[in-house]
Amino acid sequence: MKRLFLIFLLLPLFGVCQTIAVKTCDICIYGATSGGVIAAYTAAMQGKKVILIASDDHIGGLSSGGLGYTDIGNKYVVSGLALDFYRKVGKHYGKLEQWIFEPHVADSIFREYLKHKNIELFTSKEIGHVKLDIRKDHIRIKGLDLHSSKAGDTAKFSIVAKQYIDCSYEGDLMAKAKVPYFVGREANSVYGETLNGVELRDKHQFPDGIDPYKTIGNPKGGLLWGISSDTLKPNGTGDRRVQTYNVRICLSDDPKNSIPITRPADYDSTHYELYLRLIHYKTPTDLPMYISDMPNHKTDINNNGAFSTDLIGMNYDYPDGDASTRQRIIQMHKSYTQGFLYFLGHDLSVPENIRAKMLRWGYPKDEYTSTEHWSPQLYVREARRMLGAYVMTQANCEGKTTVKDGIAMAAYTMDSHNAERIVVNGMVKNEGDVQVGGFGPYPVSFRSITPKHVSNLLVPVCLSASHIAYGSIRMEPVFMVLSQSAAQAAIYAIDHKVYVQNVDVNAIRYTLRTNPLADGSMPDILVDDNDKASVRTTGKWLSGKDGYGPTVLIADTGSKQAKSVKYLPVIKKAGRYTVYAYASSENKTPVRMEIFDGKNKNTVNMEPGRLNVEGQTSGEWLNIGTYKFQAGKHAYVRLSTIQASDKAQADAILLVPER
Repeated sequence: MKRLFLIFLLLPLFGVCQTIAVKTCDICIYGATSGGVIAAYTAAMQGKKVILIASDDHIGGLSSGGLGYTDIGNKYVVSGLALDFYRKVGKHYGKLEQWIFEPHVADSIFREYLKHKNIELFTSKEIGHVKLDIRKDHIRIKGLDLHSSKAGDTAKFSIVAKQYIDCSYEGDLMAKAKVPYFVGREANSVYGETLNGVELRDKHQFPDGIDPYKTIGNPKGGLLWGISSDTLKPNGTGDRRVQTYNVRICLSDDPKNSIPITRPADYDSTHYELYLRLIHYKTPTDLPMYISDMPNHKTDINNNGAFSTDLIGMNYDYPDGDASTRQRIIQMHKSYTQGFLYFLGHDLSVPENIRAKMLRWGYPKDEYTSTEHWSPQLYVREARRMLGAYVMTQANCEGKTTVKDGIAMAAYTMDSHNAERIVVNGMVKNEGDVQVGGFGPYPVSFRSITPKHVSNLLVPVCLSASHIAYGSIRMEPVFMVLSQSAAQAAIYAIDHKVYVQNVDVNAIRYTLRTNPLADGSMPDILVDDNDKASVRTTGKWLSGKDGYGPTVLIADTGSKQAKSVKYLPVIKKAGRYTVYAYASSENKTPVRMEIFDGKNKNTVNMEPGRLNVEGQTSGEWLNIGTYKFQAGKHAYVRLSTIQASDKAQADAILLVPER
């Protein structure tokens, strides 16, 4: 039963009576992002009373806000309820897993998670746009106060919890609790990095020669809109600039499900003059943006090129801004982006072929129906970053430093979008874009989500990381895994009556491994080629990259020996399991699969060539069939080349129990 107390305060100065609703719970989660939903569900499934606070009506953050073309890095890092989310998406589309999806599909799945009886959700429908205050003693949050902004409403909600988790993209709860944090880019010298701070590079860059001035060749006439008058600093210099934001745009080219893109009320075509100057250097053949195809004739559109959907240099005030400041910046992004779409389709200065391509698209009728078919979620790539008990850096990403208290894995490229648009040697240039990868999955420290001096707060989204390391970690699947880990840590702190800093990380990892869905169901059985104790090879295999997990085995075609890889799963509970093998999009060579279930042997051929690999991934799981396995260590799955000279690959196998 929910505990609710109403306190009436007489305010004689104003002659009004203010109602304070005091609610108590075990865990209070601020931020209904994808991570916030997963954290809430994790705790609720294990008997904890949870209050989840959304700063608006939107649920699921970017995952339901247009970013449907998931930034994965490596599927190996996606586990627990994060993987369950993508499995639920897959079920909707008739697959095991799906990594590209429509916004409303993600929204419905997140809302299903929140139907649990132990979760109470607050959105702006109940309390208006939230003004947040914190009551705190020296090291402990004692309460969280939400002031309603509804017109004429003086109500205040006070929430008292044992543990708090900040899952917002902005880190507002963390900041109100006076946890130290950083905004911007550190100098390379701070953490011994090479990719932080100012970085003038050639990716998403203007070619030499594009004039930045309103009147070409005349600096006295002033700069074009969107260009800063600041002076370029040396590479590696730290500053308070924030990498650019944009909107992940969902459009439709289905005439039955699209609304024409019309001229915004505050439209200003001069904001797009740089695009016209850019295309004079090279005649465009396509739209100036990255368009990822979504199911049902929809898109996830992202920035691509020197001038695109990123609104460079306009977000510096957002991380520490108040509600009105942030709303102004959100509106600025909406106006710029919708204006750009209209400009591309209607301005006669735009080449006819580009206008025709833009006019194919419209706003989808069945998405964002309460916000005029436009995403309510700004792509806040980075805001505040906690200065916690451990700072993740470039060295962690590159595997030069490995933490021993990992509670999640990350694998994405160190990715920063541009942070400023300036004049360099009389030409317009973008600065700040960094995209450096080539490394495998690496662990993210539990200490990086743990404040130094607040005993009942965890911060899995605005975690402790340098700017360039955060660029690798800041992906939606990783946020979900980190948030599930944070929920497990909060549960442990409550049950064992300890500070979050003293949580037994090994116990958390054990729970995540043995109860990944937080419902007590049987976990999947995964054997990766990198699991040396559970893999036996015959013949000569080479180790490669870009598979599932750290490595993939590649048959040496120069060897005339027969080649096979034998996987040895441990079956803890007898039952029916569907067997999958991970197959790369690079390899089309058929292989023979032998499945021994502990009693019977079955042999089938696997044909990777029939795979349809979608999204940012190296491959897909190929269904090898469903078998009734005996408990114990007798079962195996053997992958063998059909011809000794076959260019085959052997990666991971997966056994999914019938649930």
